[in-house]
Amino acid sequence: MKFIFILALLLFPVPLHAQFPDGAAVLEKVDQNLNSTTQVIRSKMIIHSRRDTRTVESKSWTEGDKRAYTEYLAPAREKGTKMLKIQDQLWMYSPSTDRIIQISGHMLRQSVMGSDLSYEDMMEDQRLAGLYGAEIIGTEIIDGRTCWILHLVAKKDDVAYHSRTMWVDQERYVPMKEELYAKSGKLLKKTELSDFRQINDRWYPMHMRFKDVLKTGDGTEFVVDSIEFNTAVPEHLFSKAALRR
Repeated sequence: MKFIFILALLLFPVPLHAQFPDGAAVLEKVDQNLNSTTQVIRSKMIIHSRRDTRTVESKSWTEGDKRAYTEYLAPAREKGTKMLKIQDQLWMYSPSTDRIIQISGHMLRQSVMGSDLSYEDMMEDQRLAGLYGAEIIGTEIIDGRTCWILHLVAKKDDVAYHSRTMWVDQERYVPMKEELYAKSGKLLKKTELSDFRQINDRWYPMHMRFKDVLKTGDGTEFVVDSIEFNTAVPEHLFSKAALRR
């Protein structure tokens, strides 16, 4: 009997994917690293367009994945521009026109200040485990870190990207890079994450590079200058009245 059992293992080996952990559990750990009850972030976007490079500085306050307020601080042309997200609605205030406009419909696919990020990217629920089913399809070493390769498929139609491929550090549970796809299977965007720092009990990327493969230019860098997790956020920021203050 023992011989027959060993022979069966040789003839019918256990599939490779059976050695992998549950994809949904890995994605949950990624969400735990990147998300929190509140965040306060001071950051800059370095936009490398076909013609030039420019830097936009901002400060953002977020509460979970439903409310966010951003104020742009520099350059002078963008200073005072503000954005407010509440649930599935997004508004922008422009000091040059003193107008508040709602960003909706096809406008959500437009670029944010000429960057490789769209308003739709900013609106998407950040907790991926609620939006996507996840399966581990392999492993790869990136920058000396062994990663799980996760294949994500959207659970519903109203998401910006139908599927994603994500390379997740097996030890730190942070994504090292990501590819975003349309329902047709066409590659739309690529993301690379780096400069990971341990903040309390989590690892967080302080540098991200986004590339819209359908656009010219060398992509957009997102650099986190400072970040605070689970800190108090003034309630008054999450109102349209705050946009004109």
